Amino acid sequence: MKKNRPYFLWDYDLSESDVRAILRGKNETERQWMMGRILASANFKDVWRYLTLQEIITELPKLRFRPEIKKAWEHAIHVWTT
Repeated sequence: MKKNRPYFLWDYDLSESDVRAILRGKNETERQWMMGRILASANFKDVWRYLTLQEIITELPKLRFRPEIKKAWEHAIHVWTT
């Protein structure tokens, strides 16, 4: 088991540096999966350690997770950008 596995990846053996590598990587499917995992499972304050508002705005329409989570992020973006 990885020593510094982020808490929101309880079921994957990935480290903090693995997460960052996936987010910077060229594999769009992996990047979107990781973004979705962060948005759905990380504490709100920790989201900003990994993602920018612009990244969320750009990628949110492509991400797949529960509808109520997506709606909450869409609402937050609307409030923050209007």
